[in-house]
Amino acid sequence: MKKFEGLIAAPFTPMDENGDVMPELIPGYLEFLQRNGVAGVFINGSTGEGVSLSQRERLETTEAWTLAAKGKAVKVISLVGGTSYKDSIDSAQHAFSAGVDAIAIMAPYYFKPPTAVELVEFCRLVAASVPELPVYFYHIPVLTGCYVPMYDFLMEASDKIPNLAGIKYTHEDFMDYLSCLHFEGGKFDLLWGRDENFLSALVLGARAAVGSTFNYAAPLYHEMIRSFDAWDLPHARQLQQMSIDMIRLLPKYGGIATGKAFMKYLGFDFGKFRIPVKNMSAEAYERFVSDVDALDMSALLSVK
Repeated sequence: MKKFEGLIAAPFTPMDENGDVMPELIPGYLEFLQRNGVAGVFINGSTGEGVSLSQRERLETTEAWTLAAKGKAVKVISLVGGTSYKDSIDSAQHAFSAGVDAIAIMAPYYFKPPTAVELVEFCRLVAASVPELPVYFYHIPVLTGCYVPMYDFLMEASDKIPNLAGIKYTHEDFMDYLSCLHFEGGKFDLLWGRDENFLSALVLGARAAVGSTFNYAAPLYHEMIRSFDAWDLPHARQLQQMSIDMIRLLPKYGGIATGKAFMKYLGFDFGKFRIPVKNMSAEAYERFVSDVDALDMSALLSVK
């Protein structure tokens, strides 16, 4: 299973003013991401509001992304995990038939797996239903509440899930992350998932990352990777600080929904996040635009 290199965007789900999904906007969205050097898309995840979509909407979204990506270099990873492994299997098999390049599974977030044993068994049942597909585990304990160390997960899963490709690692435990990178000689693909400390992950050996801010600031992170590879650490640190300054606007304006405001700033109106996520008012958006302008980073934002 080939490892990813570069940036994998976690795309937003386009919605109209009534909150209905607009799959017809996805082909243009994918072309925009490809123009900005994105290597893949991680769909139906946190940024894509996967847990807020109906099962039918998730399937339609998967079909729209795979159809748009057909014949293109952008790879598609679809999150199929949930609280029911039966639903996850249905989603995984549909994703395979739709033509995704890989799937991801996350920990059940209501009845939480107490140890790596139960977590791996849940993932094994889903992965076994699509043996031809690479499978990633989506580690985001701040949202799932499952804090099983990923080193323990790999120790338990390595010989039980033959098509396990790696982990989307959205957590700040660098000790655990590095141990996973080195596990069995670097066998698994460790996709970093925290944009605000991507540089620290590059230092440890990350070569690919999944991020929401890659939607609208891909050039910034491409330049960060180039600066790190050239060992121009002062410039790489400066770019990471710019990333942090940009990301600080998210909590200032309500949280994850601010990402769609960034897309609107670039000319893509993808609607609002579904409740209970808080969306900013029209007045707040005007202040937001002023704050983005004040960052003075237009040259590092994605180009429409």
